[in-house]
Amino acid sequence: MSAHRKSRQRGFTLVEILIVVIILGILAAIVIPQFTNASTEARQSNVKSQLQTLRSQIELYKLQHKDVPPALVTGTWDVMTKYTDIDGATSATKDSTHIYGPYYQTAPVNPLADSSTCAAAAASGVGWVYSESTGAISATNAKTGTTLFDETN
Repeated sequence: MSAHRKSRQRGFTLVEILIVVIILGILAAIVIPQFTNASTEARQSNVKSQLQTLRSQIELYKLQHKDVPPALVTGTWDVMTKYTDIDGATSATKDSTHIYGPYYQTAPVNPLADSSTCAAAAASGVGWVYSESTGAISATNAKTGTTLFDETN
């Protein structure tokens, strides 16, 4: 007697594959928003760190320039990225009168607004809100147009 066995192929059915795809979709829907929140929190942490550094460098500038805050709104970041004299005049090179600074290598970019622009009030395209009279600085949020970590009040 010859035994003829049917060879049966093993594999996944369509229903099994659909169940796995649905489970993966549910897991992705749960995990992806958490990564989005983590990147936003990282940017906010970066801004806090930059603000702390900016505030300390502004205080150092004031200490070295007769207690006068840098002119970041009416001027540019040059007073922080170049050498300065006692009155705040800038120079690209250090010499006998331009002995202070630089306090920053480049203008700091606010990662929440993707801008290094400094203004007296929050607005579209502004990265930092700065008071030239007090030296207080805060960050802006490009999405909401609001001021974050505000000490200018």
